[in-house]
Amino acid sequence: MHDLSDSQLMSRIARGDSDAFDALAARYEKAVTLRLHDIVRDSDSARDLAQEVLLRVWTHADQWDGRGSLKGWILRIATNTALNHLRTVRRRREAPLESPMADDDETSDRMADASALRPEEAVEMAERSRLFRRLVDDLPADKREVLRLVYESEMEIQEVAEALGLPEGTVKSRLHYARKRLAREWTNLEREWEES
Repeated sequence: MHDLSDSQLMSRIARGDSDAFDALAARYEKAVTLRLHDIVRDSDSARDLAQEVLLRVWTHADQWDGRGSLKGWILRIATNTALNHLRTVRRRREAPLESPMADDDETSDRMADASALRPEEAVEMAERSRLFRRLVDDLPADKREVLRLVYESEMEIQEVAEALGLPEGTVKSRLHYARKRLAREWTNLEREWEES
């Protein structure tokens, strides 16, 4: 099986040949795991997601049309899977925390010091944060994706370019556009606040 071409393996996988799938997995699992790790920055998650990517290859083998490289197609699936994973993780992090009912010392030590801000300052900070998230969400999808990978996933430009399969110049351009638009819209919002 290992001497078969990618096209031959995919043809067999589309017909349900598990030996062909094993050969393909052996051929690409390492590259998939590395791509995932570059994006999610967590070895355990990368290994788990690699299994998900390979499962998608197995269940969607008939969707590969033979144009372009199979490796590129699989790595695109890996990139999309990793980005979806990061979005899910981010949504979980943003979920509101319920305050604990107990008021013992251990619980209060773990809670943020709410007394550091006056109530009106805390409300204003929360509102500004909400508005900024809205501005980011309103960016075109391609610019928003680059911005989030750079700032939320703390990826370097080169890593983002590799993860998305784009030239570095395109990534820089999208990031520049996103920053410029956010700065302009934030300045406009601040003017509105000052006037009201």
